[in-house]
Amino acid sequence: MTKLTLSYYVIFLLSRTRAFSPFNAPPRASIHLSMKADVDAGSRRSFLSKVVGSAAIGGISLTQLEPANALGGGLNKVNAKLRGFGLTEIGELPNGFSALAEIWGKGKNRDPLLVEFIHPFDWVVTLPSQDMNGEDGTIQAGEYAKGDTATFFFYDDEGKVENISEKPKEFFQKSVVKAISQKGANVYQNFKVTKIVPKKEDGQDYMIVDFKYELLTGAGFEVDRVGVASVTSVGKGVDVLWCASTRQRFKKTETALREIAESFRCYSDGLELQKIAYEEDT
Repeated sequence: MTKLTLSYYVIFLLSRTRAFSPFNAPPRASIHLSMKADVDAGSRRSFLSKVVGSAAIGGISLTQLEPANALGGGLNKVNAKLRGFGLTEIGELPNGFSALAEIWGKGKNRDPLLVEFIHPFDWVVTLPSQDMNGEDGTIQAGEYAKGDTATFFFYDDEGKVENISEKPKEFFQKSVVKAISQKGANVYQNFKVTKIVPKKEDGQDYMIVDFKYELLTGAGFEVDRVGVASVTSVGKGVDVLWCASTRQRFKKTETALREIAESFRCYSDGLELQKIAYEEDT
């Protein structure tokens, strides 16, 4: 058997292997992988990026093949969307990051918000699910197997908050606690806000909140979590993007988590046409 024939045979065998094939990941309608990969579909780079994306969705661990900034196009698409809404475009991305701009609140049970932030290019992005009863879920990105996540949360108990930068520490503690405890108050303990830094972006106040807590797992043990959140008030409530990792990984992930939190922008004006209309049963 010649070397060329042997090479084709190996490729054929790999393509028959479920773990290798990019088409065998289980279908998940609400999950998308945001990667800057607008290169020719026939190129090696595009093929490898698709393999990585499918493997991530299917829970398969593969070595990162190329940095995000080696792949072009994703930022252009996000900026085109922002231009369409008359919003400020995202500038140059940090190396290894992708941009995201998605609508939260397309369902009839929510009011739409445009949520924008950046994230490591190999993180999996989860979007809300939609049906005729409304919208469920949120916008989230993460490397879930390692516990690294960035999650959007909308808190409407307080309503629209004017001059959020003047709110006391207890307000931000309550907001972030609401964000991390969506599965119930018994999932955490020893929550603490350690620092709050105000920022102003495009005339909007964002508060950068450092925090830590212990996650109570269903297996009966605690996991120390450390994170940073960005808190603002747009629309009819308080908007939180909270980013966290395990305490053991935080030294490695802190820079990325801060990049994500500080990139967070939220908009509410002019989004009425983003609602999804379902015909009511008669």
